Amino acid sequence: MKILVLCTGNSCRSQMAEGFLKSFNRELEVYSAGTAPSGQVNPKAIHVMNEVGIDISKGYPKPVDDFVNESFDYVITVCDGAREVCPVFTGNVKHRLHIGFEDPAGATGSEVEVLAVFRKIRDKIKTEFSSFYKKNILNNLPRMHE
Repeated sequence: MKILVLCTGNSCRSQMAEGFLKSFNRELEVYSAGTAPSGQVNPKAIHVMNEVGIDISKGYPKPVDDFVNESFDYVITVCDGAREVCPVFTGNVKHRLHIGFEDPAGATGSEVEVLAVFRKIRDKIKTEFSSFYKKNILNNLPRMHE
């Protein structure tokens, strides 16, 4: 099962979604990319993912153009910006989905307040992608020992 998660900057939401999907099932081939990739993964995204035992610090923002010729079972956009400018994939894409989240990188306030926003978005991503995984992937995996 091959999945691509798209966002604009590929620095927060798509990186967190990639981390969660990989944590649900190590057999999945999961990638994330951006329509206008940032220079680095947001340190606060790394921080809040570490709080739940998922290390995304080795990730880096990648341009979606690196993936347009590949085939995917799912291409999932996680922000409206990526949804609107999502390129045409010349590779075979079986399913296109949009699971949108607000951008935590736009949060303002004290460090405590900003981290609270990152945690809220992290938890929403976990909930939505857990549901996606159970509904679309887990139920379609070959049954062992039948």
